[in-house]
Amino acid sequence: MFSHLPLIFKNSVRNKRRSILTILSISVSLCLLGMLMALYHAFFLTEATADQAMRLLVRNRVSLANPIPVSYQQRIAAVPGVQELMVFQWFGGTYKDARDPANFFGRFAVEPEKMASMFPEYKIPDGQRKAFLAERTACVVGRKTAVRHNMKIGDRVTIVGDIFPITLELTIRGFYDAGRDNENLFFHYKYLNESLSSGRMDQVGTFSLRLQRSEDAAQVARAVDELFRNATVQTKTETEKAFEMSFLAFLGNVKAFLLLVCAAVTFTILLVAGNTMAMSVRERVREVGILKTLGYTPRAVLGLLMGESVALSLIGGMAGVGLAYGLCAMVRKMPSTFADMSRITVTPSVAALCLAVAALIGLASCFIPAYNASRRSIVEALRFTD
Repeated sequence: MFSHLPLIFKNSVRNKRRSILTILSISVSLCLLGMLMALYHAFFLTEATADQAMRLLVRNRVSLANPIPVSYQQRIAAVPGVQELMVFQWFGGTYKDARDPANFFGRFAVEPEKMASMFPEYKIPDGQRKAFLAERTACVVGRKTAVRHNMKIGDRVTIVGDIFPITLELTIRGFYDAGRDNENLFFHYKYLNESLSSGRMDQVGTFSLRLQRSEDAAQVARAVDELFRNATVQTKTETEKAFEMSFLAFLGNVKAFLLLVCAAVTFTILLVAGNTMAMSVRERVREVGILKTLGYTPRAVLGLLMGESVALSLIGGMAGVGLAYGLCAMVRKMPSTFADMSRITVTPSVAALCLAVAALIGLASCFIPAYNASRRSIVEALRFTD
């Protein structure tokens, strides 16, 4: 079969217009398929990072909209296996214009003195860290968000509250760099708490909990929730990865949606490729008769025809994977909303799966017409005039 590769390649591009259109259609479809697979891999198959595995989130058992008393902090911190506990309060609000997606980024009230131990992957220069700790209205911003909005040290940031009926006037005192999740803004929880009315003070949405050992995550989560099992306000403790996925669940059954769209794309391109390959084989039935007169067996003829189909599909598949990689690079630069988009990429496993799908499309779309053509007798093939 390898000796026939030049013939296979030459025949696969003999009709240049049809070949180009076929490759383009397959590449665009495989680009979409690769992007969807990259999303699926990032959301559901990517393991938590080492730092993520060390953290749990504690929230109200009913929903995130219901706060928990800040007084729970001391009792949770005393649970065996807990290394550090920090207020992690989502503020929300509006920055500039809410209609622009670029203005959406996480805004959290935290205890700044605990950030270094809670998030060691967040790299902040010492001078900027000290300035953040020293000033009540100071904030630090992720590098990705800072670059997007051209923020500088000393800039004033105004956040108009929606969940909380206050307006924050913050001063940027530092930027942090991280391999992921580097789009947030952090400010002092004390500033937020002191700005609220007495009825809303001393309540938080979530606590961020750092473990002494990641292996104790399930045990510590059960122990924390058991502390407040009979309390008026009960808690739900989960891993940081599970907490992030709960936001994605707001969109619905994303896993089923991605799988269904992948299946629809694959089936559609299979129909398009099948029609193209059937036309190509039908035009060459007489050539099949000539090949058989030269001594080619039906199996060899079948291999040649299917090889041409697979060659076109793989060329389109490789182009599609390249396009999907570029599309993922563009998505990584966009603001994250329901999930962290900074880690979305076409991994080697995703690329290999896309190419395998392309090869299967080439085989499946050509098998029936190629098999029928290879089984024609020499006389029947030479007389074929359609």
